[in-house]
Amino acid sequence: MTEGTISAATKGDATLTRLEQEGEIAADYLEGLLDIADLDGDIDMDVEADRAAVSIVSDAHSRDLQKLVGRDGEVLEALQELTRLAVHRETGDRSRLMLDIGGFRAKKREELAALGAKTADEVKATGEPVKLDPMTPFERKVVHDAIAAAGLRSESEGEEPERFVVVLPA
Repeated sequence: MTEGTISAATKGDATLTRLEQEGEIAADYLEGLLDIADLDGDIDMDVEADRAAVSIVSDAHSRDLQKLVGRDGEVLEALQELTRLAVHRETGDRSRLMLDIGGFRAKKREELAALGAKTADEVKATGEPVKLDPMTPFERKVVHDAIAAAGLRSESEGEEPERFVVVLPA
């Protein structure tokens, strides 16, 4: 191995270790939250796309976890921000951690990827740009990725919370 390869591998290991630490801190924080709220759930941790990913899952199809998701994922978004703040408090670094509860984000990701693919097909067929409804940053990212995979360009326009994706012809 060359010196550059060794340092790149070391840097990758350090990043993985940092993301795993973020996941551990987040898991501890969320375990405490579940205890306080007297809710059942298990914590799964992973590293996906250079982000710590933490999920709260339940064996039973519990309506309790739905309380932590809220209407349209609003409570989930707030819990994700609180969890990121808990990680920041411990590490001093800004976290990009992703939180999923009861598979809500995973299901949403599939739906949005399908919307992106369908919209890309529409833009390819008509040659006209298409504006989508306002979305959260997470939702826009998933749609942008789907549009890029289809070989088209997309942009975000507008101001939060009314920011939306515009899919452009090739």
